[in-house]
Order: sequence, then C-alpha cells, then structure tokens
Amino acid sequence: MNWANPAQRVLMRRGAIGQIRRGRHAFVAEIRSMSHILGQTVGRTFQATCDAALGDARCGVDLDDPTYQGSGTVIDGLRDRAFTASGLGGFAPGWFRFGTLTWTTGPNAGRRAEVLAHDRSDGVAVFTLLEAPIRPITSGDRFTIRAGCDKRIATCAQKFGNVANFRGFPHIPGQDTILRYASQDGGHDGGVL
Repeated sequence: MNWANPAQRVLMRRGAIGQIRRGRHAFVAEIRSMSHILGQTVGRTFQATCDAALGDARCGVDLDDPTYQGSGTVIDGLRDRAFTASGLGGFAPGWFRFGTLTWTTGPNAGRRAEVLAHDRSDGVAVFTLLEAPIRPITSGDRFTIRAGCDKRIATCAQKFGNVANFRGFPHIPGQDTILRYASQDGGHDGGVL
C-alpha cells in the first residue's frame, strides 16, 4: 500500500492474525494463511497427559480455594524474570510451578505471567517467570499467584485429588512400544507388556 495515496494498493495475500506477543519495544503479530485451519485439532487428543486447562469446566478444580492461591510481595529482583518474595513461605517448593501470577501493584499491575519455577531458600519463596515482564520487577510489587499443573495423573491425584476429572490417557502405549522389534526371547506371546 502506498500510504501517501491509500487508493494505490495491491492484495498480495489473505489470512488471519494469529497469536500476538508484546515485547518491551514492539509487538509481533503472527499472520496465518487459510491453510492453518487444516492444522487445528478437531475432537479429543489421545495423549498420556491431561488436555484440560487447570480450573476450567472440564477440570473442575476451584482455583479460588485458598489452598491453590496466595498473595506475595517482591523482596528483591534476581534477574529480569526471577525474584524473591515474602508471604508465600507456607507453600511447598514447586507448588506454583506452571501456575499464573497476576501483578496487583507496581508498574506491571494488571498483567499476568506464567510461572516457570518455584523454589524456597531460607523460608523465602524464589520465583522464575517464563518470560520477563514488560516493565522491570521492583521491590515492594505485590501479586497474587495460583497453583500450576504439569498435566500428569500423579499430580492430579496428589495435589488436587481430582483423578475423576483427569482428561488424559495415562496408560496409552508410548514411543518405546511402537519402536520395539521382534526378538527370540519368547516374550512376544500377545500378553500384557
């Protein structure tokens, strides 16, 4: 398009805007062609891990329960996406791994981030976010945080007591079964592996 004269334009490609990511200085918009529709999943996906989002209607876990959420305050920034926090020392290390953090005060207020790691050092919680926030993390910033799930049936049972709503197929054969080959050990009689 000639921006000096918008009547001068040529349609070169047609598509849809996909995922939009915002960075510190610019944003990136994914442009998808019409063929991206062919790659979308239709129906259930057969996989060992759960395909439900934690807390949605299919999962059924109430993330507003105080057992699965907490509030904290940044003590000190360690790196651009890692920091120590107070107020969450009662939670076991790893409890908030793969969870979500929502900033309630500070320059990132209202923004949400995914938690990559949750550790504890001398009773102080240490968090690492998946991506660095738009604005720097500063001491005194407050946030709320919700528990995360790694989509395994063991986690669903132990952490959430929610096996009845597990939406995966934990006993589906994996790649090791597919890649096996015949041998003369006499173990290939059609019985349970």
